[in-house]
Amino acid sequence: MADPWQECMDYCMEVTKQAGSMIREALQKDIVVMQKSSPVDLVTETDQRVEELIISSIKAMYPTHSFIGEESVAAGAPSILTDSPTWIIDPVDGTTNFVHRFPFVSVSIGFTVKKVIEFGIVYSAIEDKLYSARKGKGAFCNDVPIKVSGQEDITQSLVLTEMSFREDPEHFNIMMDNMKAVLNIPVHGIRTTGSAAVMMCFVASGAADAYYHIGIHCWDMAGGAAIVTEAGGVIIDISGGPFDLMSGRLIIASSQAVAERLANEITEFPCERDDTEVINDDPDQ
Repeated sequence: MADPWQECMDYCMEVTKQAGSMIREALQKDIVVMQKSSPVDLVTETDQRVEELIISSIKAMYPTHSFIGEESVAAGAPSILTDSPTWIIDPVDGTTNFVHRFPFVSVSIGFTVKKVIEFGIVYSAIEDKLYSARKGKGAFCNDVPIKVSGQEDITQSLVLTEMSFREDPEHFNIMMDNMKAVLNIPVHGIRTTGSAAVMMCFVASGAADAYYHIGIHCWDMAGGAAIVTEAGGVIIDISGGPFDLMSGRLIIASSQAVAERLANEITEFPCERDDTEVINDDPDQ
């Protein structure tokens, strides 16, 4: 039986490459920076132009499909995941990196049908690394198969996370305490790149063993979730329960044992779901 969504994925790969080229070209020019919800919550003309390119290109080919895009949601569009074929788009994952020309900036696209992620694509544009995964068909980087490290010992693990501004001092303190708790397990270390999608791909390719984040968005993780899963990784909620794409939180790991140990160490704090009326952007994404 033919794969009904492979054509969508093949088309998306080409659009993603165009978006990456737009990002690289923009880095050669002056970057116009605007502020969204706070002085560290940034958006650029490139974020908006890249999302417009992606959505207009895909709409022209698939006019009945639905879209959830970071900049569209910021402008007031709904962020509701339905059973309809849906493209979940982060045009520039790592906007702060882009502004500073820090070399981890990605285009992230996930595609869902009946709320199930069918494929994901993450293009680390400056590195020129195109990660992709189709459900049931494995994960790849520049067409070379990738897989997680398989590490099951948390004390032998390199862990990734995101450090970001929190207006609520209690939430900020919990975020910092979580890092202390993880380091005191002990683990080999904690790293961050400023692009959630890239960090998920690092775990998928075995360059790191785990990643956790509270306050992430569906457009940050939809593409990476497909890639991690197809690379043999584990994705769970911060609580240790099932992964929920719209929840704003996740743990991914090279093994169930590492994922569960992180869930036991991390203290939760509230974050907005993506399928609510108000979306508060994570300033580092």
